[in-house]
Amino acid sequence: MSGTSADGVDAAIVDFSSNGAPSLLAFATFPYSPAVRRRILETSHAQQVDLDELVRLDFLLGELFAEAVITLAGDSGVALDSIDLIGSHGQTVRHLPDAVRLCGRSIRGTLQIGQPAVIAERTGITTVADFRPRDIAAGGLGAPLVPYADWIMFRDKRLNRAVQNIGGIANVSYLPAGGGCEEIIAFDTGPGNMVIDHLVTAITDGRKRFDRGGRIAASGDVHRQTLGRLMRARFFRCKPPKTSGRELFGRRFAEKLLKSTRAAGLNDADAVATATDFTAASIADAYRRHLPARPDEVILCGGGARNPVLVSMLTERLGDVTVLTTDALGVDADAKEAISFALLARLSVCSKAGNSPAATGASRPVILGNITPAAGKPL
Repeated sequence: MSGTSADGVDAAIVDFSSNGAPSLLAFATFPYSPAVRRRILETSHAQQVDLDELVRLDFLLGELFAEAVITLAGDSGVALDSIDLIGSHGQTVRHLPDAVRLCGRSIRGTLQIGQPAVIAERTGITTVADFRPRDIAAGGLGAPLVPYADWIMFRDKRLNRAVQNIGGIANVSYLPAGGGCEEIIAFDTGPGNMVIDHLVTAITDGRKRFDRGGRIAASGDVHRQTLGRLMRARFFRCKPPKTSGRELFGRRFAEKLLKSTRAAGLNDADAVATATDFTAASIADAYRRHLPARPDEVILCGGGARNPVLVSMLTERLGDVTVLTTDALGVDADAKEAISFALLARLSVCSKAGNSPAATGASRPVILGNITPAAGKPL
């Protein structure tokens, strides 16, 4: 998969042969080239999309996703023909969960690119893709889609757990102690790394794409007045189910934030520190507003779990709640999202629903994704 940060392709090879529980055999991230990332972000942020560019980008990403699978299999010594199935989340370029009137109908939508026909053709492996549209067709928001996978991997009989992914956007799956999958509460909490990444890219003129180790944030000071203003965004008051993306917390949001901090006389490191605490504050605020009980453990994954400044800010805001990463529970924090979509793909080909209606707002559980077979019988 590739998340809203659009920094590269995460590829995981997962074995389900042991009682259906996922076991990670190999994982790697294949960074996008600067040119590819620039085209993805320009297409994602454009008010008017160049359709020729979009179509070609769809096929280009299909090639890159296929190459990631082939390379990872080769590097890890896993025979390509031993892989039964590929689950491809794709690259989101538009996510429009709010309904608008179009030709007399109430319409919502989402678009992930990375052509599955190319993936299946290059690898010779059946490919499941386009997971989000079916949930939207069933009245849901199309996100978050990983709560069931979170429940499979992290539920506990005694502990209330919040599995907190901090990718471009941050989302939580709340797993009540001893609860079934129908009791999951899940929603997007707000910005993850997206605002931070855009700020770092802007202030370094593209030389850096993210705040490695939180070093820039650590050299700045959080501007409380600006943080307070950011936390007044309407999104945080809205009750779940809810989802967000770059349409709300993307480049334009970051540009406005940087302009305002500079106008207030703050240095750029202060802007990054403030954006970092904004992510921590929005996560903690979401728990306070929208969870039925305080989590005993918060389990982090995604790129934000590798930012010690962000983790420290979040830990301080959560008080005596135990904060750890999925690594501590045997699941690579970087690979966890890719593992989740492998699991969803497996559910799809087994004709089992993969969405969580309580999380997405869908009217019912549905089988997710479109299946592109590896090969067919000749006529």
